[in-house]
Amino acid sequence: MNAGAVAGSGDLVGLVVVSHSRALARAAVELASQMLHGSPVPIAVAAGLDEQTLGTDAVAIQAAIEEVAGPAGVVVLMDLGSAVLSAELALELLSDTELRDRVVLSAAPLVEGLVVAAVAAAGGAGRQEVAAEAGRALMGKVAQLEAHSLPPETEEPSNTEKPPHPGKPSNADKPWNAGEPASTGSATEAVAEFTVTNRHGLHARPAALLVSALRGLDAQVGLRNLTTGAGPLPAASLSKVAILGALHGHRVQVLAAGRQAREALDRVLELAGRRFDEPVDESPEPARTQQTGPLPASPGIGIGPVRQLGRTGGPAARAAGDRAQPGRRVPEGQRVTEALAAVRREIERYRALAEQAGPHQARIFDAHLLLLEDEELLADIKARLDAGADAVAACADAVAVVERQWAQLPDPYLRARAEDVRAIGAQLVAALTGTTAVALSGPGILVAAELTPGQVADLDAGAVQGIVLAYGSPTSHAAILARSRGIPALVGAGAGVLELAEGSLIALDGATGELVLDPPEATVARFRGRAAELADRNNRNRAAAGAPACTVDGIHIEVAANLGSHADALVAAANGADGAGLVRTEFLFLHRGAAPDRDEQAAHYLGIAEAMAGRRVTLRTLDVGGDKPLSYLPVPVEDNPYLGRRGIRLSLQRRELLQDQLAAICDVARQAPVSVMFPMVSTVSELRDARQVLDDAAGPAGLPDGLRVGMMVEVPAAALKIARFLPYLDFVSIGTNDLTQYTLAAERGNAAVAALADPLDPGVLSLIAHVCRTAAGLVPVAVCGEAAAEELSIPVLIGLGVSELSVSARSVPAVKARVRELDLERCRSLARSALEAEDAASVRELVSSTLPAGSLG
Repeated sequence: MNAGAVAGSGDLVGLVVVSHSRALARAAVELASQMLHGSPVPIAVAAGLDEQTLGTDAVAIQAAIEEVAGPAGVVVLMDLGSAVLSAELALELLSDTELRDRVVLSAAPLVEGLVVAAVAAAGGAGRQEVAAEAGRALMGKVAQLEAHSLPPETEEPSNTEKPPHPGKPSNADKPWNAGEPASTGSATEAVAEFTVTNRHGLHARPAALLVSALRGLDAQVGLRNLTTGAGPLPAASLSKVAILGALHGHRVQVLAAGRQAREALDRVLELAGRRFDEPVDESPEPARTQQTGPLPASPGIGIGPVRQLGRTGGPAARAAGDRAQPGRRVPEGQRVTEALAAVRREIERYRALAEQAGPHQARIFDAHLLLLEDEELLADIKARLDAGADAVAACADAVAVVERQWAQLPDPYLRARAEDVRAIGAQLVAALTGTTAVALSGPGILVAAELTPGQVADLDAGAVQGIVLAYGSPTSHAAILARSRGIPALVGAGAGVLELAEGSLIALDGATGELVLDPPEATVARFRGRAAELADRNNRNRAAAGAPACTVDGIHIEVAANLGSHADALVAAANGADGAGLVRTEFLFLHRGAAPDRDEQAAHYLGIAEAMAGRRVTLRTLDVGGDKPLSYLPVPVEDNPYLGRRGIRLSLQRRELLQDQLAAICDVARQAPVSVMFPMVSTVSELRDARQVLDDAAGPAGLPDGLRVGMMVEVPAAALKIARFLPYLDFVSIGTNDLTQYTLAAERGNAAVAALADPLDPGVLSLIAHVCRTAAGLVPVAVCGEAAAEELSIPVLIGLGVSELSVSARSVPAVKARVRELDLERCRSLARSALEAEDAASVRELVSSTLPAGSLG
């Protein structure tokens, strides 16, 4: 990728900038170009995996070297870590050995080194001189800052024609292998500790976040598990962090050394303070009804013939196709590099598919992408290649080492993460051998030893009537994706299922773990009866989904959808949603390096509005903090982030972000029916301030006609003071998830108090009742928490005065059907009794005994 700074010239040394960040590399080139005054030094950039994704790609570096290469040669400058490994691999990819000999990999600091190298190259210096000048780039800074000594490794820059030994791990000189952080004189050393609070400890996803957070820092960070004594291990390696075995409740010590040690420490502690972004409302694991044999992994009924996976030439296989041609000899290192690139593209495709199920499901593949760049793993592969192993053996054996380490961890959830490592290994080997696994031999029940998350994401849900795996765990990422896609599944069925004849009939119940082989007709009839009952109910609900949801006595209840994306909006519209009661706009802000600008936001929101085809769309402003932080919006570590700066509190502290978002919302409101809603409001002054920012964002034209303004009621104080807020509002929406946890002092993600966090507790219902009574005749009241879709909650909420229920897009048909079964006066009587009940269990018993099971049961 050419930076566009200068034109190429064969008489001058070419420069290649290798960085994990494309934006950083471009900025460095722009800075260097200011020193050249039009001199034609050829500079190319090979940085990032795309505009937002951090990483380095050897194939892109190879192309950049070839782009700027001339008789004078090329100097390559790199930022850190795997950038060096990728550059070394890029050299191996060069088929022109003479060109390879004219390339120098420089150990110079990226920004300062590039500026000096560009000036030296423009003056006609040779590649060795350019590299040497770049290596001395820090001397001026060090001389000026006499109080700081230059780290030993930069006092005598080393620039050689050949890269460092490829088998040497890039962090081999870091202190964590020795067990204690080594003193480096000028390096800052820092030590701290935290307690792991997320549900499953530092498994692949939180470990991936930790590794990403430390990228680019001039610091060496190690982790020690104080509870078990494991470590210290390098925090820059995903494979090492995962095998630390840090479980919920374990104490972890953080050891940091280097110029940015304190910042590194703060980043780790910040991540720990927010549970490494693990969602607090993660779907519970399916209940295990037995300790051996088939385990329930994804609910639903499946009846059909056994089908096996075939092997086909997929994307990775096509990328490797030329290697099978007779007479074509490709270096083993190049084969590995091409396979890594092919698998990376395949995982990106899987990630895009998983996004349709939700951001949390897509994050499964973030860990897979980081494994492909893991310095320890790549260094091991290179060492095996140098020792004479072929590409397949080097990759398979190196991955097997990591897999064994993970599989030996004591915690069953962490052990299940070994499947992710095995999945990566299988994809690499498939890419190297020209085959990939995933084509179903026909419609039916897929029976396999195991499935990777990518394979599950790629399955045709219309053809797969169920999944039975010989091995695996209900907590595996493959099982999580099966649940999110609605495919019935069992795992741990035993090796015997692999012997089942193709086409033989089996029946399964993914909710109970029941699996019947060659079932007799009576059993088939029983399973078919269950399936028919569920299907008939779902079909009836879907068929009537477009009609209004009116109680039997004619009261209309709006049933809207909670959305996070354009794909969600399409599903909601297809399922008959009356509108979008909650658009979680924060999904657009997550997992990126900078906030989206006004135009990008407007385009995103307008796409959702267009998908909803004229139905009103309620856009909740940025709701981050607590369990949803932003990497580019750092918040100091808080003892309890749920009681700290989140929602509107944080937005009002960063008004430029809020004003951009509100301006984008106004842009869309001038084209489609839109409402705006402020989250986590506690005081009237917060609401007044937010409305002032909205007025400012609207500009001279004023607020768009039809734009409605609302707020979330998630804090007990807001519910109790609702009368003070109403003059500023057109509607209110009750978030029962947060309102419940704040009312009952029971964090909804804490299994120890999960039974307390019930929205049917009379205390929570009393707050909802107060809001509804106070707002009656003034503004409508909606509920957008999980209670809105629960069968036992719906009649109580309607009886209290709620006029809109906003639920997941796929739940809309069933919720509408439930509303149509209810009588408002009976619901009101039920609600009055519920308010007098002793506890949530009493309310549930009351509803169950008063009203028959409905369309959600």
